Amino acid sequence: MQGKRGEIADLEATWHLIGHLQSNKARRAAQIFSSVDSVDSADVARRLDAALADAPQARRLRVLLEVRVAPEETKSGVEPENLEALARAVLALPSLHLQGLMCIPPFAEDAEQTRPSFRRLRELRDGLSGKLGVALPVLSMGMSHDFEVAIEEGATEVRVGTALFGAR
Repeated sequence: MQGKRGEIADLEATWHLIGHLQSNKARRAAQIFSSVDSVDSADVARRLDAALADAPQARRLRVLLEVRVAPEETKSGVEPENLEALARAVLALPSLHLQGLMCIPPFAEDAEQTRPSFRRLRELRDGLSGKLGVALPVLSMGMSHDFEVAIEEGATEVRVGTALFGAR
């Protein structure tokens, strides 16, 4: 994204970072993006917050917590049993604005096979919101091949790049 910024500088867009963010790249991400949709550790959250605290213009960065809803080794995300602790850590950081949860379930040809993962994320969000006493309106889940099922399970944001732009 950093290399493409000049080409797209005139676009009125809100840029979201989706994908695993290494802690050593958090400072740059905080400068480039309006939202980081894949926070999965307190360390990354603290680094994002610190980068914004040092910025000349004060702003809050929207964040979503990425949850590992299935035991797939290739996926990033906080484990469900550690979700509350991470959420509390993020809520304590003044430059971050926690808005919800995100997941990327294991790929399945049959979109119905992703339903349990999407349902699990919604249940985790609802439980977490109740425990913390904060609204978490965003559920980012579903991609081009399974977004209908994700919406049925409560998705408020879907990622449909392949449907819009074709396969890479």
